[in-house]
This record gives sequence, C-alpha cells and structure tokens, in this order.
Amino acid sequence: MKKITLLFASLFTGLCLISCNNAGKTEAENTKAKADTLEYFNLRPKLEKEYGYTHAVRIGDDLKISGAVSMDDTGKIVAPGNMEQQMKNCYNDLEKILKHYGYTYDDVVVENVYTTNMADFIRVSGFRNSIYKKQFPTGTWLEVKGLAIEGQLIEIDMEAHKKSD
Repeated sequence: MKKITLLFASLFTGLCLISCNNAGKTEAENTKAKADTLEYFNLRPKLEKEYGYTHAVRIGDDLKISGAVSMDDTGKIVAPGNMEQQMKNCYNDLEKILKHYGYTYDDVVVENVYTTNMADFIRVSGFRNSIYKKQFPTGTWLEVKGLAIEGQLIEIDMEAHKKSD
C-alpha cells in the first residue's frame, strides 16, 4: 500500500511540475506572440496609400506614429502660414491615433517636431503644456529647409508605450 501511495504521490508531483512548466511556457509564448503582433492603422487610407506610408503601427505595447501634418482628407494643407493652427491640427490628428489604440498623451515617450520656422514654433510651443500634463516626452526639434507639401510649416511624429495589464 505504501508503494502505491508513494507512486501516486510521485505521479501527482510530476504532473504538477509538468503543468507548471507548460503554463510558464504558454504565458511566455503568449507574451512573445503579443510583442510580435503588428497592428496597422490608417488615419487617411487613400492619402496614405498614395504617398506610400501607414500612419501608425502598434507592436505589442509600443506605438509608432508617422509624422502628422495639418491637412484635410484630400491632402490639402489646412491653415497655410499659421504655425499655431497647424501645430494644433497636428496634435488633433495624433490624439485620434492615440485614442484608436486606447493610448493618451501620458503614454507618449518620444515626440519629434520638424518645422520650417523654429522661432515661430517656439513662440507657440506653450500649447504643448495643455496636452502633456504629467511629463514631457523625450524628443528632438529640428528646423528643416522644407517639408513634403507646399505650405506645410510643421510635422510631428511620436512613439508611445503602454504597460501591459
């Protein structure tokens, strides 16, 4: 009887260990699968296809967003010559993309600004205080000779990260 009890105890312990090991592997495999999954989003599908880019892609918990510009759905620049309004329009589009994935500006970790007039951008950059309430992200501000579309004064790209639940 003791041998049978010992045998069952050994089998039970072995099954528990196998089960625990498999559960750990499954969780790790699920985490890796989630991290490797790409989820694309097009804000303006027709324009993005025409220009040859995707506006955003989520890779696991990381979100990468292409440069947002002040344009309408036909590709026409909105608020030509008005840095402040173009900047606000960029942030409005960026917020739409963040919300699509369930992110907020609190999740943004990198922000890069490209502008054709740095002095003008700095003059209106205080607007950023209204969207970054906890912490400013890392990033770079660059003055460039020109941007993709005539009349475009600013372009903003960003990356965000959300902790797994």
